[in-house]
Amino acid sequence: AEVAAAAAAASAAAAAAAAAQAAAQQPQQQQQQPQQQPTQQPQQLQQQPVKEEPVKGDPAGAAAATAAAEPEAMDEDLPPSGSVEITNVETLTGHENEVFICAWSPTQLLLASGSGDATARIWDLSPGVDHNKPLVLRHQAAAGEKPKDVTTLDWNPDGSLLASGSYDGMARVWTKEGTLKLKLERHKGPIFSLKWSKKGDMLLSGSVDKTAIVWDAKTGDVKQQFEFHTAPTLDVDWRNHNTFATCSTDKHIHVCKIGDDKPLKTFTGHEDEVNAIRWDPQSKLLASCSDDTTAKVWSITRDECVHTFDAHKKEIYTIKWSPSGLGSANPNQQLLLATASFDATVKLWDVEAGG
Repeated sequence: AEVAAAAAAASAAAAAAAAAQAAAQQPQQQQQQPQQQPTQQPQQLQQQPVKEEPVKGDPAGAAAATAAAEPEAMDEDLPPSGSVEITNVETLTGHENEVFICAWSPTQLLLASGSGDATARIWDLSPGVDHNKPLVLRHQAAAGEKPKDVTTLDWNPDGSLLASGSYDGMARVWTKEGTLKLKLERHKGPIFSLKWSKKGDMLLSGSVDKTAIVWDAKTGDVKQQFEFHTAPTLDVDWRNHNTFATCSTDKHIHVCKIGDDKPLKTFTGHEDEVNAIRWDPQSKLLASCSDDTTAKVWSITRDECVHTFDAHKKEIYTIKWSPSGLGSANPNQQLLLATASFDATVKLWDVEAGG
Protein backbone atom coordinates (compact mmCIF):
# COMPACT_ATOMS: atom_id res chain seq x y z
CA ALA A 1 0.00 0.00 0.00
CA GLU A 2 2.89 2.37 0.82
CA VAL A 3 4.45 1.74 -2.62
CA ALA A 4 1.11 2.40 -4.30
CA ALA A 5 0.82 5.67 -2.38
CA ALA A 6 4.31 6.66 -3.49
CA ALA A 7 3.38 5.87 -7.11
CA ALA A 8 0.19 7.90 -6.83
CA ALA A 9 2.07 10.79 -5.27
CA ALA A 10 4.61 10.82 -8.09
CA SER A 11 1.92 10.89 -10.79
CA ALA A 12 -0.15 13.50 -8.96
CA ALA A 13 2.95 15.65 -8.40
CA ALA A 14 3.43 16.06 -12.16
CA ALA A 15 -0.21 17.15 -12.53
CA ALA A 16 0.05 19.57 -9.62
CA ALA A 17 3.27 21.11 -10.91
CA ALA A 18 1.81 21.56 -14.41
CA ALA A 19 -1.34 23.17 -13.03
CA ALA A 20 0.61 25.57 -10.82
CA GLN A 21 2.90 26.57 -13.70
CA ALA A 22 -0.04 27.22 -16.03
CA ALA A 23 -1.87 29.26 -13.44
CA ALA A 24 1.22 31.30 -12.62
CA GLN A 25 1.39 32.42 -16.27
CA GLN A 26 -2.20 33.70 -16.22
CA PRO A 27 -2.55 35.38 -12.80
CA GLN A 28 -5.99 36.35 -11.66
CA GLN A 29 -6.68 39.61 -9.83
CA GLN A 30 -8.38 38.99 -6.51
CA GLN A 31 -9.19 41.35 -3.68
CA GLN A 32 -7.02 40.86 -0.59
CA GLN A 33 -8.83 39.50 2.46
CA PRO A 34 -7.66 39.20 6.06
CA GLN A 35 -6.00 35.91 6.95
CA GLN A 36 -8.57 33.55 8.37
CA GLN A 37 -9.32 29.89 8.78
CA PRO A 38 -12.93 29.43 7.52
CA THR A 39 -13.45 27.00 4.67
CA GLN A 40 -12.58 28.48 1.30
CA GLN A 41 -13.75 27.59 -2.18
CA PRO A 42 -10.88 26.80 -4.57
CA GLN A 43 -10.33 27.62 -8.17
CA GLN A 44 -10.74 24.36 -10.07
CA LEU A 45 -8.50 23.81 -13.04
CA GLN A 46 -11.23 22.53 -15.29
CA GLN A 47 -13.45 25.54 -14.54
CA GLN A 48 -11.08 28.38 -15.39
CA PRO A 49 -12.59 30.65 -18.08
CA VAL A 50 -10.80 30.90 -21.41
CA LYS A 51 -10.06 34.41 -22.59
CA GLU A 52 -11.08 34.97 -26.21
CA GLU A 53 -8.32 36.65 -28.27
CA PRO A 54 -8.81 38.44 -31.62
CA VAL A 55 -7.33 36.62 -34.58
CA LYS A 56 -4.19 38.28 -35.90
CA GLY A 57 -4.97 40.20 -39.07
CA ASP A 58 -8.64 40.79 -38.17
CA PRO A 59 -8.70 44.50 -37.28
CA ALA A 60 -12.36 44.51 -36.34
CA GLY A 61 -11.87 41.65 -33.90
CA ALA A 62 -14.85 39.90 -35.47
CA ALA A 63 -13.43 36.45 -34.90
CA ALA A 64 -13.20 37.07 -31.17
CA ALA A 65 -16.69 38.50 -31.04
CA THR A 66 -18.23 35.48 -32.78
CA ALA A 67 -16.02 32.76 -31.30
CA ALA A 68 -18.58 31.73 -28.71
CA ALA A 69 -21.34 31.42 -31.29
CA GLU A 70 -19.39 29.86 -34.15
CA PRO A 71 -16.06 28.02 -33.73
CA GLU A 72 -13.21 28.85 -36.07
CA ALA A 73 -12.59 26.40 -38.89
CA MET A 74 -9.12 25.64 -37.51
CA ASP A 75 -10.75 24.22 -34.34
CA GLU A 76 -11.57 21.11 -36.36
CA ASP A 77 -7.86 20.35 -36.55
CA LEU A 78 -7.32 20.63 -32.81
CA PRO A 79 -7.48 17.66 -30.42
CA PRO A 80 -10.36 17.49 -27.93
CA SER A 81 -10.09 19.86 -24.97
CA GLY A 82 -7.63 18.56 -22.39
CA SER A 83 -5.92 16.09 -24.71
CA VAL A 84 -2.61 16.22 -26.56
CA GLU A 85 -2.01 14.96 -30.08
CA ILE A 86 0.07 11.78 -30.16
CA THR A 87 2.52 13.53 -32.47
CA ASN A 88 3.39 15.82 -29.55
CA VAL A 89 4.05 12.95 -27.16
CA GLU A 90 7.31 11.09 -26.74
CA THR A 91 7.30 7.77 -24.91
CA LEU A 92 10.40 6.67 -23.04
CA THR A 93 10.52 2.89 -22.76
CA GLY A 94 12.84 0.61 -20.84
CA HIS A 95 11.55 0.26 -17.29
CA GLU A 96 10.24 -3.20 -16.49
CA ASN A 97 7.83 -2.25 -13.71
CA GLU A 98 5.86 0.74 -12.40
CA VAL A 99 7.55 4.15 -12.62
CA PHE A 100 7.06 5.93 -9.29
CA ILE A 101 9.02 9.15 -9.63
CA CYS A 102 10.74 11.42 -12.15
CA ALA A 103 12.93 14.51 -11.77
CA TRP A 104 14.37 16.99 -14.27
CA SER A 105 17.97 18.12 -14.00
CA PRO A 106 18.08 21.84 -13.12
CA THR A 107 20.79 22.55 -15.70
CA GLN A 108 20.45 20.11 -18.64
CA LEU A 109 17.86 18.21 -20.67
CA LEU A 110 18.26 15.17 -18.44
CA LEU A 111 15.27 13.40 -16.93
CA ALA A 112 15.71 10.87 -14.12
CA SER A 113 13.07 8.21 -13.40
CA GLY A 114 12.72 5.66 -10.61
CA SER A 115 10.86 2.37 -10.83
CA GLY A 116 9.71 -0.79 -9.14
CA ASP A 117 12.26 -2.63 -11.29
CA ALA A 118 14.94 -1.50 -8.80
CA THR A 119 16.53 0.93 -11.26
CA ALA A 120 16.76 4.64 -11.80
CA ARG A 121 17.36 5.81 -15.35
CA ILE A 122 18.80 9.04 -16.72
CA TRP A 123 17.33 9.98 -20.10
CA ASP A 124 19.25 12.47 -22.25
CA LEU A 125 16.59 14.43 -24.15
CA SER A 126 19.01 16.71 -25.99
CA PRO A 127 18.34 17.23 -29.73
CA GLY A 128 20.07 14.67 -31.94
CA VAL A 129 20.45 12.09 -29.14
CA ASP A 130 18.71 8.70 -29.08
CA HIS A 131 16.26 9.34 -26.27
CA ASN A 132 15.60 5.66 -25.64
CA LYS A 133 19.14 4.78 -24.60
CA PRO A 134 19.19 5.90 -20.97
CA LEU A 135 21.85 5.36 -18.37
CA VAL A 136 20.61 2.54 -16.11
CA LEU A 137 21.40 2.93 -12.40
CA ARG A 138 20.92 -0.51 -10.86
CA HIS A 139 20.17 -0.61 -7.13
CA GLN A 140 21.87 -3.84 -6.14
CA ALA A 141 20.41 -5.70 -3.18
CA ALA A 142 22.34 -7.06 -0.25
CA ALA A 143 23.37 -10.71 -0.46
CA GLY A 144 20.35 -12.99 -0.37
CA GLU A 145 17.83 -10.16 -0.74
CA LYS A 146 15.63 -9.12 -3.64
CA PRO A 147 16.26 -5.68 -5.23
CA LYS A 148 13.74 -3.09 -4.03
CA ASP A 149 11.77 -0.23 -5.58
CA VAL A 150 13.33 3.18 -6.21
CA THR A 151 10.95 5.53 -4.39
CA THR A 152 12.42 9.04 -4.58
CA LEU A 153 14.91 11.10 -6.65
CA ASP A 154 16.46 14.55 -6.36
CA TRP A 155 19.16 16.40 -8.35
CA ASN A 156 21.68 18.61 -6.59
CA PRO A 157 21.53 22.35 -7.42
CA ASP A 158 24.16 22.28 -10.20
CA GLY A 159 22.84 19.10 -11.80
CA SER A 160 26.06 17.15 -11.39
CA LEU A 161 24.72 14.58 -8.91
CA LEU A 162 21.51 12.58 -8.54
CA ALA A 163 20.37 11.20 -5.19
CA SER A 164 18.03 8.19 -5.05
CA GLY A 165 16.11 6.65 -2.19
CA SER A 166 14.97 3.06 -2.13
CA TYR A 167 12.60 0.71 -0.38
CA ASP A 168 15.74 -1.10 0.82
CA GLY A 169 16.39 1.78 3.25
CA MET A 170 19.52 2.98 1.46
CA ALA A 171 20.15 6.34 -0.19
CA ARG A 172 22.60 6.50 -3.06
CA VAL A 173 24.39 9.34 -4.82
CA TRP A 174 25.22 9.02 -8.53
CA THR A 175 27.07 11.23 -10.98
CA LYS A 176 25.11 12.46 -13.97
CA GLU A 177 27.22 10.02 -16.02
CA GLY A 178 25.70 7.14 -14.04
CA THR A 179 28.56 6.29 -11.67
CA LEU A 180 27.67 5.32 -8.10
CA LYS A 181 29.52 7.75 -5.84
CA LEU A 182 28.11 7.16 -2.33
CA LYS A 183 25.96 4.71 -0.39
CA LEU A 184 24.20 6.22 2.60
CA GLU A 185 23.37 3.48 5.09
CA ARG A 186 21.71 4.22 8.43
CA HIS A 187 17.95 4.02 7.94
CA LYS A 188 16.16 0.85 9.08
CA GLY A 189 13.21 1.15 6.72
CA PRO A 190 12.17 2.41 3.25
CA ILE A 191 13.11 5.95 2.28
CA PHE A 192 10.17 7.96 0.92
CA SER A 193 11.72 11.43 0.69
CA LEU A 194 15.18 12.76 -0.16
CA LYS A 195 16.19 16.41 -0.66
CA TRP A 196 19.46 18.22 -1.36
CA SER A 197 20.22 21.30 0.72
CA LYS A 198 20.14 24.64 -1.08
CA LYS A 199 23.96 24.76 -1.17
CA GLY A 200 24.24 21.14 -2.30
CA ASP A 201 26.55 20.10 0.54
CA MET A 202 23.98 18.09 2.54
CA LEU A 203 21.22 15.57 1.92
CA LEU A 204 18.06 15.19 3.98
CA SER A 205 16.15 11.91 4.05
CA GLY A 206 12.92 10.72 5.66
CA SER A 207 12.14 7.08 6.36
CA VAL A 208 9.53 4.60 7.50
CA ASP A 209 11.84 4.03 10.50
CA LYS A 210 10.29 7.27 11.91
CA THR A 211 13.49 9.31 11.55
CA ALA A 212 15.00 11.99 9.36
CA ILE A 213 18.75 12.12 8.70
CA VAL A 214 20.99 14.95 7.52
CA TRP A 215 23.99 13.55 5.60
CA ASP A 216 27.31 15.12 4.59
CA ALA A 217 27.06 14.91 0.80
CA LYS A 218 30.83 14.79 0.31
CA THR A 219 31.70 12.01 2.75
CA GLY A 220 28.38 10.21 3.25
CA ASP A 221 28.69 10.63 7.02
CA VAL A 222 25.63 11.22 9.20
CA LYS A 223 25.61 14.78 10.54
CA GLN A 224 22.51 14.25 12.68
CA GLN A 225 19.59 11.84 12.99
CA PHE A 226 16.28 13.31 14.14
CA GLU A 227 13.95 11.00 16.06
CA PHE A 228 10.97 13.23 16.78
CA HIS A 229 8.15 11.35 15.04
CA THR A 230 6.32 8.37 16.53
CA ALA A 231 5.39 6.87 13.13
CA PRO A 232 6.85 6.73 9.58
CA THR A 233 8.29 9.97 8.18
CA LEU A 234 6.66 10.52 4.79
CA ASP A 235 8.16 13.80 3.54
CA VAL A 236 10.90 16.33 4.27
CA ASP A 237 11.63 19.81 2.90
CA TRP A 238 14.45 22.29 3.54
CA ARG A 239 13.47 25.78 4.71
CA ASN A 240 16.98 27.24 4.54
CA HIS A 241 20.51 25.96 4.94
CA ASN A 242 20.10 24.63 8.47
CA THR A 243 16.36 24.25 9.12
CA PHE A 244 13.79 21.94 7.54
CA ALA A 245 10.35 20.42 8.08
CA THR A 246 9.23 16.80 8.37
CA CYS A 247 5.78 15.20 8.32
CA SER A 248 4.52 11.78 9.33
CA THR A 249 1.69 9.32 9.62
CA ASP A 250 1.58 10.44 13.28
CA LYS A 251 -0.36 13.54 12.00
CA HIS A 252 2.37 15.95 13.15
CA ILE A 253 4.70 18.34 11.34
CA HIS A 254 8.04 19.27 12.94
CA VAL A 255 10.31 22.17 12.03
CA CYS A 256 13.86 21.11 12.92
CA LYS A 257 17.27 22.78 13.11
CA ILE A 258 20.64 21.11 12.69
CA GLY A 259 22.35 20.93 16.07
CA ASP A 260 19.14 21.08 18.13
CA ASP A 261 17.82 18.03 19.98
CA LYS A 262 14.17 19.07 19.87
CA PRO A 263 11.92 20.68 17.22
CA LEU A 264 11.86 24.45 16.76
CA LYS A 265 8.14 24.17 16.14
CA THR A 266 5.49 21.45 15.95
CA PHE A 267 2.31 21.96 13.93
CA THR A 268 -0.77 19.93 14.87
CA GLY A 269 -4.24 20.07 13.35
CA HIS A 270 -4.45 17.36 10.71
CA GLU A 271 -6.72 14.49 11.68
CA ASP A 272 -4.95 11.81 9.62
CA GLU A 273 -1.48 11.11 8.23
CA VAL A 274 0.31 14.05 6.60
CA ASN A 275 1.50 13.01 3.15
CA ALA A 276 3.49 15.98 1.86
CA ILE A 277 4.89 19.37 2.90
CA ARG A 278 6.36 22.28 0.91
CA TRP A 279 7.78 25.69 1.84
CA ASP A 280 6.67 28.61 -0.32
CA PRO A 281 9.26 30.55 -2.40
CA GLN A 282 9.96 32.90 0.53
CA SER A 283 10.24 30.01 3.01
CA LYS A 284 7.74 31.79 5.25
CA LEU A 285 4.68 29.61 4.70
CA LEU A 286 4.57 25.81 4.88
CA ALA A 287 1.84 23.94 3.02
CA SER A 288 0.76 20.44 4.03
CA CYS A 289 -1.74 17.88 2.76
CA SER A 290 -3.30 14.89 4.41
CA ASP A 291 -5.44 11.79 4.21
CA ASP A 292 -8.02 13.85 6.14
CA THR A 293 -8.84 15.44 2.71
CA THR A 294 -7.56 18.88 3.74
CA ALA A 295 -4.59 21.05 2.87
CA LYS A 296 -3.31 23.54 5.41
CA VAL A 297 -0.95 26.51 5.33
CA TRP A 298 1.22 27.25 8.36
CA SER A 299 3.41 30.18 9.39
CA ILE A 300 6.56 29.82 11.46
CA THR A 301 5.34 32.78 13.52
CA ARG A 302 2.00 31.22 14.47
CA ASP A 303 0.89 28.12 16.34
CA GLU A 304 -2.43 27.70 14.52
CA CYS A 305 -2.67 27.18 10.78
CA VAL A 306 -3.18 30.25 8.60
CA HIS A 307 -5.63 28.57 6.21
CA THR A 308 -7.47 25.27 5.92
CA PHE A 309 -8.68 24.20 2.47
CA ASP A 310 -11.21 21.38 2.61
CA ALA A 311 -12.97 21.24 -0.78
CA HIS A 312 -11.45 17.88 -1.78
CA LYS A 313 -13.56 14.77 -1.29
CA LYS A 314 -10.74 12.24 -0.92
CA GLU A 315 -7.14 12.05 0.32
CA ILE A 316 -4.68 14.68 -0.91
CA TYR A 317 -1.33 13.11 -1.76
CA THR A 318 0.70 15.96 -3.18
CA ILE A 319 0.96 19.75 -3.23
CA LYS A 320 3.03 22.26 -5.19
CA TRP A 321 3.59 26.01 -4.98
CA SER A 322 3.61 27.96 -8.23
CA PRO A 323 6.99 29.45 -9.27
CA SER A 324 5.63 32.94 -8.67
CA GLY A 325 5.22 35.59 -6.00
CA LEU A 326 7.85 37.14 -3.76
CA GLY A 327 11.00 35.06 -3.44
CA SER A 328 10.57 33.46 -6.87
CA ALA A 329 11.80 34.27 -10.38
CA ASN A 330 8.34 35.76 -11.09
CA PRO A 331 7.77 38.14 -8.15
CA ASN A 332 5.02 40.14 -9.85
CA GLN A 333 2.81 37.15 -10.56
CA GLN A 334 0.18 35.65 -8.30
CA LEU A 335 1.27 32.99 -5.80
CA LEU A 336 -0.88 29.85 -6.01
CA LEU A 337 -0.93 26.49 -4.27
CA ALA A 338 -1.92 23.40 -6.22
CA THR A 339 -3.36 20.35 -4.47
CA ALA A 340 -3.90 16.97 -6.17
CA SER A 341 -6.24 14.37 -4.75
CA PHE A 342 -7.57 10.86 -5.16
CA ASP A 343 -10.90 12.54 -6.00
CA ALA A 344 -9.48 13.01 -9.53
CA THR A 345 -9.17 16.79 -9.28
CA VAL A 346 -6.41 19.37 -9.03
CA LYS A 347 -7.46 22.51 -7.18
CA LEU A 348 -5.70 25.90 -7.23
CA TRP A 349 -5.76 28.16 -4.19
CA ASP A 350 -4.98 31.86 -3.92
CA VAL A 351 -3.23 31.69 -0.57
CA GLU A 352 -2.74 35.44 -0.23
CA ALA A 353 -6.49 36.02 -0.56
CA GLY A 354 -7.32 32.94 1.46
CA GLY A 355 -9.12 30.87 -1.15
